[in-house]
Formats: sequence, C-alpha cells, structure tokens
Amino acid sequence: MQIKAIWTRISKRIAEAWKAGRIQRNSRITYDVIWNLFLFFLLIAGVGIFFAAGAGAGYFASLVKSEPVRSYDSMKEDIYNYEETSSIYFADNVFLGNIKTDLYREDVKLDDISPYVVNGIIATEDDNFETHDGVVPKSILRALMQEATNSETKTGGSTLTQQLVKNQILTNEVSFERKAKEIILAMRLEKAMNKDEILEAYMNIVPFGRNVSGNNIAGVQTAAQGIFGVNAKDLSLPQAAFLAGLPQSPTAYSPFTNSGELKEETALQPGLNRMKQVLNRMFDEGYIDQKEYDEAIGYDITKDFAEAKPASTDDYGYLTTEVEQRAADIIAIQLAEQDGHSEKDLNKDNDLKNEYLEKAERDIRQKGYQIHTTINKDMYVAQQKIAKDYAYYQPDHWVERTNSDGETETVSEPIEAGSIMIENSTGKILSFVGGRDYEKNQVNHATDTKRSNGSTMKPLLVYAPAMEEGTLQPGSVIPDVSKSFVIPGQSKSYSPGNYGGTYHGLVTARKALEQSYNVPATRAYADILNLDPASKYVEKMGITTLTEGDHHNLSAALGGIAYGTTVEEDVNAYATFGNNGEFTDAYMIDSISTKDGNEIYKHESKSNKVFSPQTNYLMLDMMRGVLDSGTATYANSQLSNKNVDWAGKTGTSQDYHDSWFVATNPNVTVGVWMGYDKQDSIQTSGMGYSQRNQLLWTQLVNSATKIDPDMMAPSESFKQPDGLTKASYCAIGGGKPTDLCKQAGMVKTDLFDKDHVPTKADDSLIKQNGKIVLNPDFVKANELEGVSIEQLFPNNEKVQKLIGKAASGSTAKKSDDKNDTVKTSSGAPLPPTNVQKADDKLTWSQSKTEDIKGYRILQKQGDSFKQIGFSDQSSFNLPDNDSTYQIKAVGKDDKESETITL
Repeated sequence: MQIKAIWTRISKRIAEAWKAGRIQRNSRITYDVIWNLFLFFLLIAGVGIFFAAGAGAGYFASLVKSEPVRSYDSMKEDIYNYEETSSIYFADNVFLGNIKTDLYREDVKLDDISPYVVNGIIATEDDNFETHDGVVPKSILRALMQEATNSETKTGGSTLTQQLVKNQILTNEVSFERKAKEIILAMRLEKAMNKDEILEAYMNIVPFGRNVSGNNIAGVQTAAQGIFGVNAKDLSLPQAAFLAGLPQSPTAYSPFTNSGELKEETALQPGLNRMKQVLNRMFDEGYIDQKEYDEAIGYDITKDFAEAKPASTDDYGYLTTEVEQRAADIIAIQLAEQDGHSEKDLNKDNDLKNEYLEKAERDIRQKGYQIHTTINKDMYVAQQKIAKDYAYYQPDHWVERTNSDGETETVSEPIEAGSIMIENSTGKILSFVGGRDYEKNQVNHATDTKRSNGSTMKPLLVYAPAMEEGTLQPGSVIPDVSKSFVIPGQSKSYSPGNYGGTYHGLVTARKALEQSYNVPATRAYADILNLDPASKYVEKMGITTLTEGDHHNLSAALGGIAYGTTVEEDVNAYATFGNNGEFTDAYMIDSISTKDGNEIYKHESKSNKVFSPQTNYLMLDMMRGVLDSGTATYANSQLSNKNVDWAGKTGTSQDYHDSWFVATNPNVTVGVWMGYDKQDSIQTSGMGYSQRNQLLWTQLVNSATKIDPDMMAPSESFKQPDGLTKASYCAIGGGKPTDLCKQAGMVKTDLFDKDHVPTKADDSLIKQNGKIVLNPDFVKANELEGVSIEQLFPNNEKVQKLIGKAASGSTAKKSDDKNDTVKTSSGAPLPPTNVQKADDKLTWSQSKTEDIKGYRILQKQGDSFKQIGFSDQSSFNLPDNDSTYQIKAVGKDDKESETITL
C-alpha cells in the first residue's frame, strides 16, 4: 500500500512536471508568433509610411510643379502691389474724401500703427509669427485633420505670411494646389523680407469689413479712420482689439451695414464677442497685464464707433466726379508722354485718348494719389445748400422720354441751374454749382452742359473787339431800328429783333449794352465780322465750342452759336475783363502727389493778353451800367455789400430757353445759368425769369462774401489806365458836337480812348428852310429811310419838335391831313385795326387816333392777363403762338383804347 502510494505521488509529480513544460513551450511559441507578427506589421507600416511620405511628397511636388521659382525682388513687388484709394482735398489741404471705388485703402508705416493692434493681430492670427519660417507644420496638420474629419471647429493653419502670399501673389481659390503653393511661397517670402516688412504689408492689405459710409475697406489705417475716426497710431486697447478680430470674418464682425448704418444690437454681438476673444489671447500671450485686460473687457466699445458719414460722392457728388475726370485727363497725358505720345496726338486720335484715359482712371483707383483742388470748402458747401433750397425756381415742365422698356412716357423735369466762381488773376475755380440735386441729376451744368449764352456773348464777340479794332466807343451812336441784314451766300436775310419787339431809335453803344438791345449789337458786329473776331478774341478767351459757321454768322453776336458754351467757359472768358484784359485758363486741380508725397503734377497759371488795358476798362465801365441802370439792377439791389465794383451782363437765348448773368469784380468772376435740360421756355407768371436768375446769383455771391470778404468784396475798384479821357460828342451821329447839335440838346459826354476821341464835326443835322433837320446823307448812310423822327427819338418830345417832322428825302413824313386822324369824345384812343397773330408774331394797323404813344401787349397767364411788352411799331414778337393775347393803344395822356383779344 505504501509502495502504491509512493508511486502514485511520483506519477502525479511527473504528470504535473510534464504539463508545466508543455505550457511553457506553448507560451514561448505564442510569444514568438505575436512578436513576429508585430515585427511584420511594423515593417509593413514603415514601408507604408515611407510610401505615403513619398506619395505625399510626389503629390506635393505635382501640385507646385507649375509654380515658377520667383526672385526675391519679384515677390516683394507683388507683395507691395496692392490697390490704394486716391484722396481728394479742398484748397488749403482740407480733406474732402476718397475717389469712389470698390475697396478703400490707405497705406501706413508700421511705426505709425498702435502696438495694441499689432499684438492683437499676432496673438489671434499667428502666435508663432516671430519664430516660424513662414509655416507652422503642426497648425497645418491640425487644419488637415479638422478638414478630413469635417470637424465643426476649424482653427485654420495659415500664418500671417501665408495669408499675405494668398492675398497678394496667389488667389482665394480653395484647393490643395493653391495651399501647396502658398506653403512654398511663404517659406521663400520669409527669406525675401524681414518680419517687420511682412507685418507692415499684412497690416495694409488685410480686409476689415465696412466703414461708416458702408464702403468696403482694407488696411488698418483705413479701418481705424472708417470705424473709429482716429488714426491707426492712436487706437486704444479696446479699439485695437475690436479691429484685430475683424480679419477672421470681416463682414460678420463689421459694425456697419453696406449702407453705412450701425447694425442692431443683436447683429453687433458677434463682433463684440470676437473682441473679447482677442483680449483673452492677448492676455494669455502676455501682451497685456491683468489691469489692462480688466479695463478693456468691460469697456463699451460701441460708444467709440464713428457717427454716420456719407461717402464723398454723397456730399460732394458733382465735385468728386469732376475732380476724377480732370485728374484722369492730366494723368492720361503724362502716361502718354511716357510712351512717346504728345497731347496733340491724343486730341487727334480718340481711340488712343480713350486708351490712356482708361489707364489713368485705373491708376487713380489703385495708386493712392493725393489730389489737391482749388475749391474752397466752406463756399462750396454753402452754395450747394443755396442751390438745393432756392425758393424761386419756376415750376417743373413735362417732357416725353423713352424708358428702359423702350416705351414713351411723360415725366416731370425741373428747371436746372449751373454756376461757377473763378479767381481772375490765377484762374482758380473757387466754387461751383453743378445742379440742384446730384442724386436726381448727375449732369454737371457748370462744366458739361453747352447752351446758347445769349447776350452775354455781346461784350466778348462784339463790343470789346469792336473797341479794340477802333470801330466803336461807349459813346458811339448806333440806330436801333428795324433792319434786315443781307448775308453773303444765303438766300434769306437776317432780321434780329429786340426783347418785347420794340425799337429805341438812336442809342449809344453804352445804352445798347445796358439795355441789351439786339439790333445795335448786330450792327456793330457786322462792321467787324470780316476781321473774324471769333478767332481773334473769343477763342483766345477759352471758348472752345465755336464751329466754322459760328465765325461767319451774324446771329453769333447774340449768342446764336451751334453748340453753345458751358458756364465755365463763359465765366472764364469774362474773367479776362476782371484781369485787365488778360486771359488765364480756369483750373480745378492744383496738384497731384503720389502716396509717398512725391508731386507728379503742379498747375502753373499762364496769362495771355487779349485786350489792351484801355479797351478792357471801357468794357468794364459799360458793364457797370448793366447793374447800375440796365438789365441787372435787380441783382445790384440784392447784394449784401453795395460798395463792390461789379461789372456784368445778362443774357437770354432764343425763345427764352436760357437765362444768364455773369459779372466780375477786381478779384473774382461769378456766373449763373438757368434752363431746362430739354429746352423749353422759362417764362412764367410772377417774378421774371431774369430776376430769378439774378437773385440766385446774388445769394451765391452773398454767401461767399460772408465766408471770405477779402476775396469777394475787394475795397478797391477797377483802376482806370492812362490813355483814356472824357469827351463830348453829339448823340445823334456820334461826331464832335456842332452848334446845331447843341441847339437840339443832344451833346453828351462819355469816356473815350484818347486815340478815338471824336475829332470830325458831327454832320447828322443841317438847317433846311430855317429848321433843324436830319442830314439826308446821314439818313442814307445809316439806312434810316422811312423811319420817323418819333421813332428815332422816342420819349423825347423836345427833340422831336425841335428837329421837325422830317428832312426831305430822309424820313417818312408824318401826315398833316387831319382827316386821317380821329378824336374820340372820351379822349381815349381808338384801338388798332387788322390785328393778326401768326408765326409767333403779332401785327396790326395803326390806330386812327392822333398822338398815340404806343401799344400795350398782354399775355394770358392763369386767370388774368399780364403785360409782356410795349411797342411803338406795328408788330411784336410773341414768346409763343399758342397763348391768348390782348393789345391796347395808349395815348399821350396814358388813356387806353378798348382791348382787342385774340
């Protein structure tokens, strides 16, 4: 039993030992298998990694294979080639605004940027900026993983250098190819530029949303000005933090809408939250301490937002548009000259001119020019308000227009106005009015609209040239009687009429100008037409719109030219009189500088002599009378300063389409025009059209005088030059007074050029049968046959009786046949007979009553009739043929006949 038990124990131990060995062997086998499998998969993984890396490198290489190896200089050029908006300045370096563009940007140096905003940008956009070489691998991998897993949180992997490359060298395209090129170029850019250069460039190109005017903005200086109204160097910590947060999502975080309005509170919240994130990052990175953080995080940044401010084109639409056009003209010539083309080449070739104008306009929007103008801001602003609020524009008229659908529609069109103010000696345009409202009508009626300048042409084309040529003096006598002028080469004669259809007999040139009589002006012009005064004088005063026909047509004397002239050119020509007879071309662009302050253009005024000082002063002296006793007495009465020496001329075009008034003083010349864009009569009831125009002129002048009295109201008058003298003349023939002229009481005195004082005895009067009568030779020479004494000397009964009714063979004899006249018991005259209306003209047969003074013409206006003229003839030119008119004969005692209506 003992032996069996022992054996059993031995067998059991052997079995246990055998079993233990088998387990160990199994364990070793398992371990070996697992280890070998691990090594196998590790090898496979390593091969995979190397393969993936190779494949990735190959793929990366394929993505960038088309990207050329850029030189450092070319990369710098691309980086700095960012658009910068050009700026406009009023006179005296007063900032106006920026040229309208899709993106506003202003360059700034790094030293002129607040460290707060620099640190805020680095802390939030690229906290490794100072240490990386253009890229941060872990950031790129993180961004790739977020993209691959479609993570809701995407932190981005671009450094400031990469963002700069993307914006300035590459595009915003979302692709692996663009990203690969961005990485390569960013690393290369870090070798081409230092950190400060990269940071400065970035701060000038990054978008910041919209400014207070609703414009898209880029660059920290533009953002600081456009959002907070301060310079970049003056940004506070809260302001800087707000701006630093904008580049991540400029539109979402911008405080302003595209119309320039401040967003509502809920819409502002994302930007305010972003500002707090920036402050947190700045604190975490050690850029600010706890105190600065606490103060900034609790600051109400909304109170710092700039107040609503319209874009420059909103406040100064006419001005900014005009300045841009003129600057483009200047720069286009410079660009053309750089390519070997002259200004004459451009004027001859429209295609070439347009090509360089396009280049110039592009440069203005991209190169950050500083454009300085001559415009006085205070005057300009005040005058725009006056023009917009003026209470005496006449009612709108109705015109037919074709709409965008090609349909004809009837719309209301207001009367428009244009004005300009020019400094005589320099040609500086101090202010102008382009129209009543830029938003409604963008046509610049001061510089672009060409209209007949009416009687304002008379001093320019007729009287001053005639005095310069020695054919006329202020005291020269010119018959104002009906006359038909034969025009060589034309079948129809030219028969000008005066306003109201009346004539005034023998008048001086001075009187004819003061009262704007048309016939004397045409007669005076006919005497010098063969000298081509249009070329010799008018075009030398800056009028550029005359055609070949305008040089030969008598109607040009009255402003009847083919295309008309602009307000600027008409006023500029008058400034010649204010500048002692020397023309100085008007200008608005004083200088143009690059963004670095290098001046590329500076205007230089040049003056050219047109009239002698003697002729010029005589013309001024005649035009003084226009304000003192002529057609512009209303303007004179409304001036705030009555001591200023103004000389000017009114003007009305054919059919009353245009009204003008231009006047000059020793410093400035100011002109105003009124009319409809679609030409129509500007006559209406109430205040006359000329008075309405003159009143606007005086309001513009008075406002400017209040702003700059030294400029607008000089204390000195025009100085009379040597070579002039006062002399007597006979106011019938214009010669040296004779005893007969003295007996007739027709000796007058006026100012003369010493070289043209009358020396020949006046031969207009002779003695016939013991009576003083007109010399038949004088009558014939002046084509006065058939003109009565009463017509030659209207309203002068003393002269009429003294000279007699007629000189044989000279004037129409007034009938002595008492049977031809009828007296009425009431003393009122009989009405005219055979009254007819046709072709805008009223005609009639004379009243049978003796001692008729003339005929009163009335037009129906509303519910009543208003007098529109008085005639001592048998005809009257009507403003239109469609109205209803009345005519009455008026006796010597002012009694009226019964009314004839038709």
